[in-house]
Amino acid sequence: MKKKNKILLGLASLTLVAALVGCGTKEDKGSQGKAINENKIVVGVTSGPHEQIAEVAAKVAKENGLEVELKTFSDYVLPNTSLAEDDLDVNSYQHKPFLDAFNKDHKTDLVPVGKTILTPMGIYSEKYKSLDEVPDGATFGLPNDPTNGARALFVLQEAGIIKLKEGADLTASTRDVEENKKNFKFIELEAAQIPKQLSEVDVAAINTNFALDAGIDPKKDSILLESTNSPYVNYIAVRSENEDDPAIKKFVEAYQSDEVRKFIEEEFKGSIIPSW
Repeated sequence: MKKKNKILLGLASLTLVAALVGCGTKEDKGSQGKAINENKIVVGVTSGPHEQIAEVAAKVAKENGLEVELKTFSDYVLPNTSLAEDDLDVNSYQHKPFLDAFNKDHKTDLVPVGKTILTPMGIYSEKYKSLDEVPDGATFGLPNDPTNGARALFVLQEAGIIKLKEGADLTASTRDVEENKKNFKFIELEAAQIPKQLSEVDVAAINTNFALDAGIDPKKDSILLESTNSPYVNYIAVRSENEDDPAIKKFVEAYQSDEVRKFIEEEFKGSIIPSW
């Protein structure tokens, strides 16, 4: 019986040691993160403008000794989860309010390291050519999701059309409207559908990507366009432990180069704006 107890005690000790070693390995990996190759990085982007611009940045980076592999995504969540899980070294597609919300919801620690572009939200109308022409009590199509709805309200506030309550943040809603000079009647609509429903309201706020998809030119067709003072400027993001890596700095420099700026200005003609 004593011999059996000794065997069981020995097995228990080995199990405890293995568990401690396993915990230590996991903790070390989590604290150190993935080391980034100084000569090659993997960058996640969403399809469309972000991909096009990153392709130019990759060419500039290659001339400076950094190879960039692009991975393209069709949604807004996977580029961040892939970055957090070490499948990417960098991503470039999001503004800071989205990044902050993602970190909070997923308990991640992704950080912005360089400004990229602003895809300005525009105010559009099929009935009026300026905000001054819009009558009192007009209907205003507002995106029904918190991020884009708040963004539209801040565009109107910057233009002096409405005033939000003091302390209203990037989750502001129509309940936070303190002054409404034109007495707009806000109608909340799905952001992606607003271009199709523009004729049904007097005025509406439309995200640039949805405007472009609908053949609407933000520069020519909007009656008001968001300014570069917007908090919705997009950023290059990395894991916090890699923000000072040489390869990351080299990619940011390549992205914020004159070559990339020239491409954006010539390709998008003001509908997308360099923000650095």
